Amino acid sequence: MASDFRLKESLPELTEQIVATYTADDAINHLGHCPLPSYEAVVRILLDLKDILYPGYRRNTNLHAGNIRYHVGGLIDSLHDQLTVQIGRALRHEKRVKEQHNDCIEEIDFEAKGQAMTIELLKRITKLRATLATDVEAAFAGDPACQTTDEIVFCYPGFEAITVYRIAHELTQLEVPFIPRMMTEWAHQQTGIDIHPGATIGDYFFIDHGTGVVIGETCEIGEHVKLYQGVTLGAVSFPTDGDGQLIRGQKRHPTIEDNVVVYANATILGGRTVIGHDSVIGSSVWLTRSVSPGTTVLVETPQLRVRGSEGAKDALAPELNYQI
Repeated sequence: MASDFRLKESLPELTEQIVATYTADDAINHLGHCPLPSYEAVVRILLDLKDILYPGYRRNTNLHAGNIRYHVGGLIDSLHDQLTVQIGRALRHEKRVKEQHNDCIEEIDFEAKGQAMTIELLKRITKLRATLATDVEAAFAGDPACQTTDEIVFCYPGFEAITVYRIAHELTQLEVPFIPRMMTEWAHQQTGIDIHPGATIGDYFFIDHGTGVVIGETCEIGEHVKLYQGVTLGAVSFPTDGDGQLIRGQKRHPTIEDNVVVYANATILGGRTVIGHDSVIGSSVWLTRSVSPGTTVLVETPQLRVRGSEGAKDALAPELNYQI
């Protein structure tokens, strides 16, 4: 059946109806001559940074001592240009929002500010590599299924999410707006792991399996911490002011001290909640209060009932010997 071309005559009217919704107080349009950071450019930046952090993996596997300097030099030069532009855009956008579109912001050289922040980030790559090397070590030591450290860099979604988080966290510390969250939300889409770039996470961090892990903005996590899939480190409530608006900037998420293991689907909530060092939090535990160092918290093993064939009596399953 052929299309009815007469119906196309209504398209200009539909266009006008849609465009009429793009008003100045509409919160879901961004019109004007102040471009936001490019999502595609931010993803390219992440891929380029990972090429520098882990040379020889993924995009270019033909690197050796004779060409690595040329390869990294080209990436550094490209990253300088890309980050300068994208950070400049993010700074301009943040300023316009805070100044309510005051035209005087055009007098500010945002790209110069972006360039300074870019150089500082690039200076931190050496430290980033050292920190990420501890995360690889933690993953290898913590997963008996892992055969080589190459497997971690290639295959582990937890390590992918941690890598992006650590890059984004450095940008957050430099007070770069917008872009860090774009980065971690991209990692969230890729891995199913949601780590806010504002969280503070120590060395030797390992997320095993990983899907469904959530780590909130004001979380503080020590060294040698291991999380399993489905763990939530979240807020217990959202305080509001007299006008009913959310109060921002307060610590809302828990503190996890050194050498803690949190098993699958555990939920730990609240800015005052502290999990003491060397503690173990079992699967499906719900915690909204602190626990002392060296504590093991478990949900009481439920009674299991196994139903046999028709006419047979129900039998209680033998108690399982769980080891943590």
